Amino acid sequence: MVDKRAFRQYNEGRGEKGMKAIFLYITGTGNTRRVCEALAGAWRARGHEADCLELRGDAPIPDLSAYDRIVFGYPVHAFNAPAPALNALRRFPQADGQKVWFVRTSGEPLALNDAAIVMPRRLLRKRGYRLAGDFYYVMPYNIIFRHSDGMAARMWKIVLFRVAGDAAAMEAGTGSIPRVGPVKRLVSFVLRIEHPSMPWMGKGFRAEESCIGCGTCAAHCPAGNIRMDGGTPRFGGQCFGCMACAFACPKDAVRIGILNGWRVNGGYDFTAPPATDEAVCRYCRRAYLRYFHRWENK
Repeated sequence: MVDKRAFRQYNEGRGEKGMKAIFLYITGTGNTRRVCEALAGAWRARGHEADCLELRGDAPIPDLSAYDRIVFGYPVHAFNAPAPALNALRRFPQADGQKVWFVRTSGEPLALNDAAIVMPRRLLRKRGYRLAGDFYYVMPYNIIFRHSDGMAARMWKIVLFRVAGDAAAMEAGTGSIPRVGPVKRLVSFVLRIEHPSMPWMGKGFRAEESCIGCGTCAAHCPAGNIRMDGGTPRFGGQCFGCMACAFACPKDAVRIGILNGWRVNGGYDFTAPPATDEAVCRYCRRAYLRYFHRWENK
C-alpha cells in the first residue's frame, strides 16, 4: 500500500523534477512487462525520464549509477522469485546504498507471495543496494487455470489506478515493504525446489502434430531454451517455468510435461468488461475480492 505522504505529494504535484528511472524486468507471458511499462508511463507523467529493459538470459546489467531510481520487476513462481531474477540480481554492479523498488506480479493475491522478496532483498544487500519499496500487483494466470477476460480486465483496472500513486512514492523515495514471518519463509523455502527441478521438467516439454513450425515458442522464450530443428521445437535444460511457450502457441500445440493439466493457452482481453463480484472465480475468491475492494474503495 502506498503511504499517505506519497499520495499527498502526488495530489499536490510536489517532488524533485527531472529524475531518471530504469525499469529492469524478467517476464514470460508479458504480465510483468505490462505493469512495468504502465508504472514507467506514470513516472513519465510526473515529468521524469524512464528506460525500460527486459532481461533475457544472461543479458548484461547496465550502469545503474546513472539513474536516480531503480525498479526491478519479476513474476512470483511458487511464492518465490524465479531463478533468472536471482541470477540477474547477482550481476548487479556493486553500489553504495542505492535505492531499489520491486515490482512483483502473481496470479493470486495471497500473503504467501510476500515471501518472494526474501531472496531478492538479500541479494540486493550483498551488492550494496537498499530496498525502498515493494509494489505487488495481481495479474491473470499463465498456469494452473485460465482466468476469465473479465477477471483480467478488473485486475488491469486496478493496475492503472495504482501506478500513479506508486510513481509518486518512487518520486518521494518511499514505499512499503511487507513483513515476512516464519510460516511464509518456510513455505517459500520448501517450494524453492522449483529452481533445480524446472530445468529437468522442461526437457519433457514437446510439441504435438498440430505444430506448424512457426517458431513463436522459441521467439517468446526468455531463457533461450527452445531451438527450432527442421520446423520442430526442441526444448533444452534452461527452462524456469515461465510458460511463455505454451501460452503463446497459436495452435495450442505445446505440451508441458507433468504440468500439462495446468496448461493455459492464449492471451487475455484486458479491454473486456471487468468481472462483477458475482463473477469472481471461486478459487481464492475471498482473497480476490479483498484485493479488488481494497483498491476500488480508495
